[in-house]
Amino acid sequence: MGEKRQGCQMMAVRGNEAEGTERRHSALLTYCSNRGVLGISILLMLFLSKNIYDHMDDEQQKRRKEVLVGMCDQRARMLQDQFSVSVNHVHALAILVSTFHFYKNPSAIDQETFAEYTARTAFERPLLSGVAYAQRILNSEREEFERQHGWIIRTMDEEEPSPIRDEYAPVIFSQETVSYIESLDMMSGEEDRENILRARATGKAVLTSPFRLLNSHHLGVVLTFPVYNSKLPPNPTVQERIEATAGYLGGAFDVESLVENLLGQLSGNQGIAVIVYDVTNSSDRLIMYGHQSLESDMSLKHVSRLNFGDPFRRHEMICGYLQEAPTSWIALTTSFFVFVIGILVAYMIYSAAIHIVKVEDDFRKMQDLKSQAEAADIAKSQFLATVSHEIRTPMNGILGMLQLLLDTELSSAQKDYAQTAEACGEVLITLINEVLDRAKIEARRLELEAVPFDVRSILDDVLSLFSEKSRQKGVELAVFVSDEVPEVVVGDPGRFRQVITNLVGNSVKFTEQGHIFVQVLLAAQAKSVMDAKTEICMNGESECKVQSCIRQCNTLSGRQAADDRSSWVTDKHLDDESGDASSTVMNGDASTTVMNGDASHGVTLMVSVEDTGIGIPEQAQKRVFTPFMQADSSTSRNYGGTGIGLSISKCLVELMGGQMDFKSRPQIGSTFFFAVKFQSCENNLIVNLKKSLSDDLPNSFKGIKAVIVDGKPVRAAVTKYHLKRIGIQAQTVGSIAKAVAVFGKYGSLISRDEKPPDVLLVEKDLWIPGEEYDMMQLSSWRKNGHLYKLPKMVLLATNITVAECEKAKVAGFEDTVIMKPLRASMVAACLQQVLGIGKKRQHGKELLNRSIGKSGLLSGKKFLVVDDNVVNRRVAAGALKKFGAEVHCASSGQEALKLLQIPHEFSACFMDIQMPEMDGFQATTLIREMERRANAHVNRECTTEGEARKGEWHIPILAMTADVIHATLEKCLKIGMDGYVSKPFQEKSLYEAVAKFFEPKETINSS
Repeated sequence: MGEKRQGCQMMAVRGNEAEGTERRHSALLTYCSNRGVLGISILLMLFLSKNIYDHMDDEQQKRRKEVLVGMCDQRARMLQDQFSVSVNHVHALAILVSTFHFYKNPSAIDQETFAEYTARTAFERPLLSGVAYAQRILNSEREEFERQHGWIIRTMDEEEPSPIRDEYAPVIFSQETVSYIESLDMMSGEEDRENILRARATGKAVLTSPFRLLNSHHLGVVLTFPVYNSKLPPNPTVQERIEATAGYLGGAFDVESLVENLLGQLSGNQGIAVIVYDVTNSSDRLIMYGHQSLESDMSLKHVSRLNFGDPFRRHEMICGYLQEAPTSWIALTTSFFVFVIGILVAYMIYSAAIHIVKVEDDFRKMQDLKSQAEAADIAKSQFLATVSHEIRTPMNGILGMLQLLLDTELSSAQKDYAQTAEACGEVLITLINEVLDRAKIEARRLELEAVPFDVRSILDDVLSLFSEKSRQKGVELAVFVSDEVPEVVVGDPGRFRQVITNLVGNSVKFTEQGHIFVQVLLAAQAKSVMDAKTEICMNGESECKVQSCIRQCNTLSGRQAADDRSSWVTDKHLDDESGDASSTVMNGDASTTVMNGDASHGVTLMVSVEDTGIGIPEQAQKRVFTPFMQADSSTSRNYGGTGIGLSISKCLVELMGGQMDFKSRPQIGSTFFFAVKFQSCENNLIVNLKKSLSDDLPNSFKGIKAVIVDGKPVRAAVTKYHLKRIGIQAQTVGSIAKAVAVFGKYGSLISRDEKPPDVLLVEKDLWIPGEEYDMMQLSSWRKNGHLYKLPKMVLLATNITVAECEKAKVAGFEDTVIMKPLRASMVAACLQQVLGIGKKRQHGKELLNRSIGKSGLLSGKKFLVVDDNVVNRRVAAGALKKFGAEVHCASSGQEALKLLQIPHEFSACFMDIQMPEMDGFQATTLIREMERRANAHVNRECTTEGEARKGEWHIPILAMTADVIHATLEKCLKIGMDGYVSKPFQEKSLYEAVAKFFEPKETINSS
């Protein structure tokens, strides 16, 4: 109990989880289908697109910044490198002056030499506008110095005599480009004085702040190097440097020209603006190159540090793009497409959610409709079952009592009335069966059997049903089965018979003259013939038309058919069979037709039913297979019927794996054809089935020859087909005169071993009273001088009058007339009577049949009939008593249980299924349980006493039911029943259902 409770809890949890998941799924779909969610999705996509644009634009700005940094640093390095080169050259020139002016005595340098040298080496100093050398002069040395040079020391600003100070730095050597500064005191300016003092104290080059160069509008700086008159000791002090200083070498740098020259070398990268600053005083930056106004226009800039060698001065270069960054179209386009795609995806999700919600709503509606339809279907099935039971139950009483009434002595009028009522009841039962079949098909409850059966026997049985009506109308009714078709196949014989019966019945109903022809071929065989026809038509249109015109009338009756394909197939098959007749004999002992492949392969049969009836109007051909529909309203009035038979037949054919179609021409006829798939049958099953059919087709005609006189080839081939089935070799001729010629040929033969024909079969249409002379010639027929008796002459006729029979006897025909439609068993019986063969065998068989006949087989047997309806009990009891059985009746399942308490003397039990209180299924289950306990008790006693095991208790129980929808044979067998009889039942059905349990052993049959 604990495990069961736990299992139930697990199932409940899973159910709750599934329900919760479905609920969450529905909530999610409802949320996604909300328009507010769509608006929020649009805003989110807008925000996402803006972020994407900003991110891509930032990336572009970063790349732009990186490019600017690279370009600015490149220019700064180039400017710094070129300045360093110029500084080195100035330093070298300072060393040169120190060496040749002070270390040489007298000096090797004067103004002319310095000017010429600096002019020639100016290419080494392209960034300098000029160089000059200023000598250090103390105040005590001024007068002597001025006297030697012939000029006075002047100030730089006003070019006046320099005032008295401790020392001076007048320019004594200058390059020609700056010759105007000669005699000017470089220490007269405050900033220049500081630079000079700083240069001699450090021994390094120093720079001035930017200023306007003399005689130029460009900004520049002055580079100053100290010149020593003696060599300095290692690591000299500041005082030692000052004392050793002899002068100062300076160079004027034109910064603007320097930068412009540099930018000129990079003319391909002039997309940026460059500003050079002196930032020694960070609070007051001095522009060395560029314009202050450009800085405010640069949205993106970069600062590169410059090192010109002066540790006391700091310089930097600021670079920026001349133009603002262009619009990032890639970022804009990408963000736009992301926005559009996002909107589309959101709309698709929204639309899909709406569609799914709608589909789910439709699905729920469909589920409701399905539930309603299923409930309606169940109600319909229950209604049909109830109606079937309620109609079949009284019909069983009506038909059963009519059968019992017909067995009594009645006047001719009373018998006619009873037979008419019985026929009407049969028609009503047929209609009910068709409606129920249609209901089973719609409910998909129709199940097909898979049992071996003989196709030819089925067709013979169908023809026997319509033989009387076809004779009354004078319509030729025939069947032809190809030799390639196996004798035995595995399938559902009842449903196959139902389809053939329906098609042939319709043809008989709508055909007043001409013929009805049933053909059965292998599907592959029919296809090969049609391919041959197609090839002939492709070879020549005129030839095809001629062949079609000839074959249209080459039919069973000679009348034109709706579909000439049947004529093509028949003619082709007859041509193939016209060769060696002996090689195609099919008698009772002959082997089955050899089939390609093993037993597991299927067999596809092509069946056609051709008639020369009224045909189907073209406007009605589309609804032929529609249930309860007929060609027009007059059809049911003139011919009767409900219009459901063809619909059922088509469904049955499709269930058997085939297709049905038709071709019809008004006032010419119709041809219905269908293909069905069956399974091949194993050889042992074929042998067993052929043994059961051996009585119908006797094999006593071996060696018998016959001549068929018929002017219509198709009809003659059908007759020949039936003779071959019973083992008679047949030859066809077109007239009686040709038959006489055939017998004359035998009369001229010398060999006595040649046997003449034994029987002459003449079609009634071909027999004319004026041809008695040709037939009388046979009476004088002799062979090698010996007189032989004439062959038996038998007339073949669809219908014949008494007067025509008398004339035939006078003409020499036998009393026996073979009436059509031809069936192998009927032909065999007639020829046995005419030829007088097989009488001994037949006599023994009759004795055997009498000993095991219907009356003797059930005689003395005790049967129990269980049914709650008194009429059904009386009908069943009356039918069984006619076979000599003793019948007891019970009205309920409980009463049946009491009567079948073990031991009992009943041989079989007929059990109604639907009964109050206890139905037939419940009663059968209890009976089988009772038998099982009794058998177990008996077996235990036998084992204890050491005796052999005795026979088991098992009474055959056959179901009787009017509910043919729910009660199936499979269900009855599963319950424990042994058979099934549907109401209304007939005497024959009752006997066949129960007789199989009392049939004698096979040894009796073999005797």
